[in-house]
Amino acid sequence: MRYENQLIVANGDFVMLYGRFSGFGEGIPNWVVVDIVRMDNGLLAEHWDVIQDEATRVQSKSGNPMFGTTFPS
Repeated sequence: MRYENQLIVANGDFVMLYGRFSGFGEGIPNWVVVDIVRMDNGLLAEHWDVIQDEATRVQSKSGNPMFGTTFPS
């Protein structure tokens, strides 16, 4: 399994990390994920995961990949 980070955004007490998990095995789609973290006085206060199967070229309504510049193979 492999994790690829693409973007980290922070605003106030919130940090969002956007990336992709791949390499689960044959026929299992990659995951596009966003981790949302809330800090309080420098300590982790809350954490949420948002996970979605990565869309293929056929599934993409916009014609754009969900992650990076190419669609999963």
